Amino acid sequence: TKTPRPWSIFGYFELDIELHEMLDSNKDSLKLEAMKRIVAMIARGKNASDLFPAVVKNVACKNIEVKKLVYVYLVRYAEEQQDLALLSISTFQRGLKDPNQLIRASALRVLSSIRVTIIVPIMMLAIKEAASDMSPYVRKTAAHAIPKLYSLDPDQKDQLIEVIEKLLADKTTLVAGSVVMAFEEVCPERIDLIHKNYRKLCNLLIDVEEWGQVVIINMLTRYARTQFLNPNESLLEEGGEKTFYGSDEEEGKEDKVEAAALVVKRKPYVMDPDHRLLLRNTKPLLQSRNAAVVMAVAQLYFHLAPKAEVGVIAKALVRLMRSHSEVQYVVLQNVATMTIKRRGMFEPYLKSFYIRSTDPTQIKVLKLEVLTNLANETNISTILREFQTYIKSMDKDFVAATIQAIGRCATNIGEVRDTCLNGLVQLLSNRDELVVAESVVVIKKLLQMQPEKHSDIIKHMAKLTDNIQVPMARASILWLIGEYCEHVPKIAPDVLRKMAKSFTNEEDIVKLQILNLAAKLYLTNSKQTKLLTQYVLNLAKYDQNYDIRDRARFIRQLIVPTDKSGALSKYAKKLFLALKPAPVLESPFKDRDHFQLGSLSHLLNAKAGGYQELPDWPESAPDPSVRNVEVKYPTSREKRKEKKVEKPFYSDSEGESGPTESPVNSSPDSDTGSGSGSGSDSGSEDSGSESGSEESEGESDSEKDEKDKRKSGKKKAKKTAPEMKKWRIYVSFCVALLLKCSFPSPQAASPTCGPLKTYELLHRITGEGLAVTYCFSRRPFTGDPHMVSVQIQFTNNTEVEARSLRVLEPKLQSGMRIAEFPEIDVLPPGEISTVHGLFNKLINCFSFTPFFVTIQPPVGELMMPIFMTENEFKKEQGELGTRQAPVFMGLAAKVLANLSRVPCGSAMECRFAGKTVTSGSLVLVTVVTKEERAAQVTVNCEKMLIGTMLVKDILQALSQ
Repeated sequence: TKTPRPWSIFGYFELDIELHEMLDSNKDSLKLEAMKRIVAMIARGKNASDLFPAVVKNVACKNIEVKKLVYVYLVRYAEEQQDLALLSISTFQRGLKDPNQLIRASALRVLSSIRVTIIVPIMMLAIKEAASDMSPYVRKTAAHAIPKLYSLDPDQKDQLIEVIEKLLADKTTLVAGSVVMAFEEVCPERIDLIHKNYRKLCNLLIDVEEWGQVVIINMLTRYARTQFLNPNESLLEEGGEKTFYGSDEEEGKEDKVEAAALVVKRKPYVMDPDHRLLLRNTKPLLQSRNAAVVMAVAQLYFHLAPKAEVGVIAKALVRLMRSHSEVQYVVLQNVATMTIKRRGMFEPYLKSFYIRSTDPTQIKVLKLEVLTNLANETNISTILREFQTYIKSMDKDFVAATIQAIGRCATNIGEVRDTCLNGLVQLLSNRDELVVAESVVVIKKLLQMQPEKHSDIIKHMAKLTDNIQVPMARASILWLIGEYCEHVPKIAPDVLRKMAKSFTNEEDIVKLQILNLAAKLYLTNSKQTKLLTQYVLNLAKYDQNYDIRDRARFIRQLIVPTDKSGALSKYAKKLFLALKPAPVLESPFKDRDHFQLGSLSHLLNAKAGGYQELPDWPESAPDPSVRNVEVKYPTSREKRKEKKVEKPFYSDSEGESGPTESPVNSSPDSDTGSGSGSGSDSGSEDSGSESGSEESEGESDSEKDEKDKRKSGKKKAKKTAPEMKKWRIYVSFCVALLLKCSFPSPQAASPTCGPLKTYELLHRITGEGLAVTYCFSRRPFTGDPHMVSVQIQFTNNTEVEARSLRVLEPKLQSGMRIAEFPEIDVLPPGEISTVHGLFNKLINCFSFTPFFVTIQPPVGELMMPIFMTENEFKKEQGELGTRQAPVFMGLAAKVLANLSRVPCGSAMECRFAGKTVTSGSLVLVTVVTKEERAAQVTVNCEKMLIGTMLVKDILQALSQ
């Protein structure tokens, strides 16, 4: 054997010491390497809790990467090392104020992981502050911390509900799923918190992350069951009408019945618009790549949708059948439940449930269940042929389930009962004892339906007692012979004789049936079986099992009359030979739909911890007005009178990052209460303002009211007010075009708006027939975000081919970079070719042999749009340098700078934001319109040169 090296024995301890030394080092690089090793150890499942004191010291490290990994470690071990974590509580509190959103979120996550009741007030304060954070990621983390605090101290429920109510009003998709999960954990009974946010959740659903979608859909399913009427319960059903007006009918007052019927007919079911909104917005999620989302939508449609619309989920669920076996198992459990009540939904996909040889046994059994539920007179022949194939499988449990499925088909469909019975009888000659045994059990149940027609089968089964050794099968044969002994009077006594010989060696279930057989034969044929019965009863009297001893004593007193026999002995025949009802072979999924589909309780068929019952439909529709949300869009006049309206106009939270709209450029959306402007909206406003129409999309309600008053002769404003209003709307539109009007989403800003200006690089005369133009496409370059994209177009105006068009040794200033343009091998006469390139500075020179050309982009093209909220804009504006200039505004409308529109509630002011491509310096532009077509342009930028040049370009464009 190989002797281990000394370091391998103590390797772990040496590694521990080395990590301690690295964590205590003054170099951030060593600390970062140590933290990477520690996190890797945790990922491999190793215990790194001994390093907690050394790691927690670095929570105050200034290096952002080290700090992130330290918080990852602390989240893992804070609950185990609570005492040490409490020593650093002040550091975590400082982390809640960190400028980096990831650090703020990580600090809150660690704080909520310390399970000590003494810091509950600190946690509550941190959650409340985080719920108002500017970053949606931090607000999402606050929502995650709420259930942790609630489980630690349930007395904080009232305060947590206030935080949940605030977060539910958040319009950010990142927060929606997390806050709904917190709502479900803390206060699922408070559906009044959902009323005002119902439509918003429905509309945000498509953009929420996948696991958030699952939580929201399940919550909305239960909400809808309490707020809407059952769409499948018709008011015109005859049964329901008779029940409701039963007293009138009993009295024979036909006139009242007819009048009542007319009243009912006047109230047909009309689906609530909010009910329809939920169904419409969840339907696209059936195409989700996440199986849990598809399953959640499927259960929503099953529980809420009209019968005519439920069929859309079948195709989506069948698609999930191609997933992993675990997903198949859950889906098939739910499909099996659905097929009991909605059989027609899956009939077109019958072949999708055919069993493959590679399927696991549990999947095979569930597919059998579905096939059995789908069986009807039309497809039974196809299904039985499939079952015949399955019986030949080597999987014995699967074969047994197939035989039971055949028995259920025979029970449910009378036309194939004889066929199934004959097929099962043929299986009695199978070499496999388990197949024969299962067939016997199923045949026994089928024979109970028509025993007089199948005495031959009973005789055939009696002969199998010598060969079949499976206890359940032997017990089934003995029960059949005893129950129908009058149909086989010659065979039954002989079977009892054979059983009496082997009584002591039989299983308990078989012994009980032997006693029953002896008692029944004693009552019907005592001459032949009296001695045999006494012999069997004497054997059972001394059996080791007390159940068998008690049964023998009971039967002896009942069938053998003595002086001590009670009155029951007179009714012995009625007790033993009474007609037994035929068993009903039902699906084990028959009553499982009272659990919500897709839940753990449905999977287990037992109520799991934390399961919330699916509410019953209300008898009368609750008030739908509770879901109405009034959104006030203040006018510029109201803004001047009351500045306090400005903040709640966008959001109750300081850091709202969702898309908002200006009352000048767009109209409120009736469904969601919020919306966003777009380029098409601007175009419509342009045409409306050109024609002088006063009813453009940008007009607010108050402005329309004033125009109506002017038309009716009630002039309260100045004579120039209408003209000034129309002009201000148009000026706002022109300024938006000048500065790349767009209402970007938080994720990305629109790359362009309006036509791009084309510049001439080489005239066709100077270039001897070769003309070159270029423009800035404003398309982001994924390889390097610090580069600007330029599009160059070559046009060959000669009659000969131009060859090898390329850039030769570009003359670049220091710090400039260029991505080479692809070479054009051949440009035929009259043809046009376009190439794309990238550069990163203000001025670029290229040497095209034999022509020398220069590309000099406007300063506005060296920027990229960024999304900012109004609060962020004001905050940054106060910290940056300022360049201002007054200007008399013309009506120019061209794209000047690659900036994005910042939401603003004032019709007199336009704000735009962006950053330089190379350095990432913020560029903020504010244009305030004044009287007599004057305007004040303000540019805030760290780079004084760029700010000055941009002001100059804007003034030149606005003054045209």
